[in-house]
Amino acid sequence: MIKIIVAGFKGKMGATATKMVLAQENFELVGVLDPFEEKTNLNELAEYSQIDVPIFKEKEAVLTVKPDVWIDFTIPEVAYENTRFAVEHAIAPVVGTTGFTEEQLTELTVRSKELKIGGLIAPNFAIGAVLMMQFAQKAAAYFPDVEIIELHHDNKLDAPSGTALKTAEMMHEVRKEKSQGHPEEKELIAGARGADFAGMKIHSVRLPGLVAHQQVQFGAPGEGLTIRHDSYDRSSFMSGVALGCEKVVELDHLVYGLENLL
Repeated sequence: MIKIIVAGFKGKMGATATKMVLAQENFELVGVLDPFEEKTNLNELAEYSQIDVPIFKEKEAVLTVKPDVWIDFTIPEVAYENTRFAVEHAIAPVVGTTGFTEEQLTELTVRSKELKIGGLIAPNFAIGAVLMMQFAQKAAAYFPDVEIIELHHDNKLDAPSGTALKTAEMMHEVRKEKSQGHPEEKELIAGARGADFAGMKIHSVRLPGLVAHQQVQFGAPGEGLTIRHDSYDRSSFMSGVALGCEKVVELDHLVYGLENLL
C-alpha cells in the first residue's frame, strides 16, 4: 500500500487526483494539504462526507502521517518549495504543477540523487500527450519548420505551457538549427509571431471551456504534418499520475517528464 498526500486538493486537478487516490486499491490517502482550508478533516466537506482523512495547513504537519508520495497540483509560487520539502523528508514527489525554472529543476534533481529519493515532475500526465511529444520529436528531425500552438483554460497561470516547452526542448535535440519566418518579417503588433524557442515559434491560447490541447504543426515544400493531442477532461491525466505514484517509490532520483517512466 502506497501512502499518499495531495497538496492543492481543492483545485480542479488536485480534486481529481484526490478522488483517483481514493479509488485505487493499492493507494492510501493519508492526508491533504491546503494552508487556507478552515476544515480539519475531509469528512467535514460535503463531497467527502464518508472519508476520514486529515486536512493539513502546514507542510511540517504532514510528516506525522509518514507519506510515501507527495502529489502536488498547487501553483508555481509554492510548488518548488513543496517539492524541495518532500525530497528533504524522503517523500517521493509526483508534481503536475508547471512553471519550474531550469535552475530549480537542476537543483531538485541533484538533491534527489544525493538523498536517493525518487520523484517525477511532469508537464503533462496524459499518456496521449507524452506520445504526442515523442512523435513530434521524431518528426522534427525531418521537418525543421514547425510551430507549436497550445490551448488551455483561461485560469492557467503560466504561458507557454510546460508541455509546449518540453515539446520544444525535445524537438530542439534533433532539429536542424533554423530561425523561422522571413528574415525581414515585422510584427505589426508585438508578439504576433509568438514566443521564440531556438528559432521555433510557440503560441499560447487561453479561453474558457478549454482544458489542455496542443498542436504541433510542421511545414515542408508541398506537404504538411499536424500532430495534435486533446484532453477534454482532467480524468485524462489520472492514469499518468497513478503510474507516477507507483514508479517513483522505486526510483533513486527525480526525473522530468512522464516519458521517463513509460
